[in-house]
Amino acid sequence: MKVQLHLLLGLFFFTSACVTVSTTTSKTTKVQTPVVIPEREHTIQALLWQQNAAEYKALCYQAYHMAKLRLDALLEKQYDQPVAVVTDIDETVLDNSAYNARMIQSDTGFTRESWIAWGKELKARAIPGAVDFFNYATGRGVTVYYLSNRYNIQKPETIANLKKVGFPNVDEDHVLLRTHTSAKKPRRDLIEETHHILLLFGDNLSDFSEEFDKQPTKKRNALVQQLESLFGEKFIVLPNPMYGDWESKGIYEASYKWTAPQKDSLRRSKLRLN
Repeated sequence: MKVQLHLLLGLFFFTSACVTVSTTTSKTTKVQTPVVIPEREHTIQALLWQQNAAEYKALCYQAYHMAKLRLDALLEKQYDQPVAVVTDIDETVLDNSAYNARMIQSDTGFTRESWIAWGKELKARAIPGAVDFFNYATGRGVTVYYLSNRYNIQKPETIANLKKVGFPNVDEDHVLLRTHTSAKKPRRDLIEETHHILLLFGDNLSDFSEEFDKQPTKKRNALVQQLESLFGEKFIVLPNPMYGDWESKGIYEASYKWTAPQKDSLRRSKLRLN
């Protein structure tokens, strides 16, 4: 029933755009014209905010300043294993908003080929506050692991980009990219075999717990309520309004088959009006 509703909404928005044409018999006829919705048009405001808003930078600095205070407190304790922090890469330590801007400019969606090509340019910038924090952590004897769902074939350029902007502990052993699965739990478990993880960093909730994997919006919000005590204590969240599971798994219901008009209808149908 939900899918049928969304399809009907899509049909409504598709057919509602018409032009009025005068005929030689002085009658008017409505001629249906397709609604052309650019592939990434809806992301412009989010991208502008991320690239330009001082509030975005302030939130990043706030996250990493909070992480430093929390790390200092945690390091007052003794642990049976060496200690580590684990961080996502994209939109957590590296800013790829220029890649998203290019998608808007070219009116194209994400592709594996264009994403890999972007990575090879080594142009991703550091997220505000990230380089200072992770160098501070290693200076206090904490190992840093970079756990990302970048494709494993991107490891050389990922390492090169991280080094270029000044991150520590950047090598084959500490940069763990996606191989057989996008689930991050197996890689976190691997780290926990040798290290006690003090803090986790990410822009997507699956960066923190497998409980968020492939969950719809309602379930994700319920889980945040249940785990609220961990945010700011062990989970450090960075802002990313451009993309993420909140969109692909939530707004678009884990389907990649929607057309642009159908996606537009889904977005509009999920606006809260009161």
